[in-house]
Amino acid sequence: MDPYAALRYKEFNIFLLVRFAMVFAWSMQFIVIEWQVYSMTKDPLSLGIIGLMEVIPAVSMALFAGHIVDQKEKRNLLIKCILGFSVISFGLFMLSWPSMEDKLETKTILYGIYFLVFLGGIVRSFLGPTIFSLIALIVPKKIYPNAATWSSTTWQLASVLGPALAGFSISWIGVHWSMCLIFGFSIMALISLFQISTKPILNPKIGEPVFESLREGLRFVFSTKAVFGALTLDMIAVLFGGAVALLPIFAQDILHVGSEGFGVLRAAPAVGAALTMLGSTRFPLHKNAGKKLLFAVFGFGLCMIVFGLSTYFWLSVIALFLSGAVDGVSMIIRQTILQLKTPDNMRGRVASVNSMFVGSSNELGAFESGVTAKLMGTVTAVVFGGAMTLITVGTTAIVSPSFRKLDLQKDIDEHEANE
Repeated sequence: MDPYAALRYKEFNIFLLVRFAMVFAWSMQFIVIEWQVYSMTKDPLSLGIIGLMEVIPAVSMALFAGHIVDQKEKRNLLIKCILGFSVISFGLFMLSWPSMEDKLETKTILYGIYFLVFLGGIVRSFLGPTIFSLIALIVPKKIYPNAATWSSTTWQLASVLGPALAGFSISWIGVHWSMCLIFGFSIMALISLFQISTKPILNPKIGEPVFESLREGLRFVFSTKAVFGALTLDMIAVLFGGAVALLPIFAQDILHVGSEGFGVLRAAPAVGAALTMLGSTRFPLHKNAGKKLLFAVFGFGLCMIVFGLSTYFWLSVIALFLSGAVDGVSMIIRQTILQLKTPDNMRGRVASVNSMFVGSSNELGAFESGVTAKLMGTVTAVVFGGAMTLITVGTTAIVSPSFRKLDLQKDIDEHEANE
């Protein structure tokens, strides 16, 4: 297959620019918020609360958002999502104004940040399903795997540069002007999106009752073993194996590397994942996808254990880099499964379930990490999470032999034959 097949479509390139700008802004914003909140409170639980504030609306709104996405035109809906994010970014910019810090109590600013993060969770519940659905309307089905790889690669590249720049910008220009920079990237994404034309609505059941629509989406996910298995495995691994929420503690109190070292630590997993994804454009992962996914998640758990035990900065960076490399394999396989197995009229709802399983587990994982760090200590919490990930992979491999044998080549051949 042509490794650049998806890039030969102009609108897909614009889509990648929009996605890059949004992921860059969102990931940078989350890092700046984490740094500011921990600097204000010095309490690991406050980092967990950030994740909880975003995951509550993201999960509670996810299925309803998927129904709306399947009923509405995707380009215009994405415009509304980016507008919502821009308003939130501007609010955080105002809250971090130095004069605002003089006028308001620390607790008031903290609650204001939590409230804006909560609103961001609502926006995110619509953003993910909309982006997932829009890809399928821009490129032909036969190059979905290639498009999914480039889209995931763009996501990871933005996740590399966003946190890295966040760490340096906090040091160079401070939290306040870092927030201004984030707002600027969201506006750039908004302007670029207008170069993509509106798309047809492929759902034949426009006006379908909400609960009937939601039941149909859930029924599809739970009855499709490949989709359900991939989502469950990744959800549990991310929930227990993610240590990124505790990175401010490692940077400030364990490794003593400051905000610039924090930026390097935060970017390391995304660098590894981005390199994996770039490599996968030439070496596809769809053959023996089940086994590759299991090995990838197992490797992720091992990397988390090494990171948790490390007291050397560069060993910690290497462990995080490798965790990102194997996580990149997991992400590509999962996105390919979803793109190939999901009917066009259900993409919004399936993507919403995906956000509940995987996307929101990042924030639940942040909350879990904050709580376990408070109860067990930071290092023990990370090692515990890595061990739980290994147990999850072993259990899945034993109880689901059909998932071990999953191969996506047949699905790709069918799509090529139908084009």
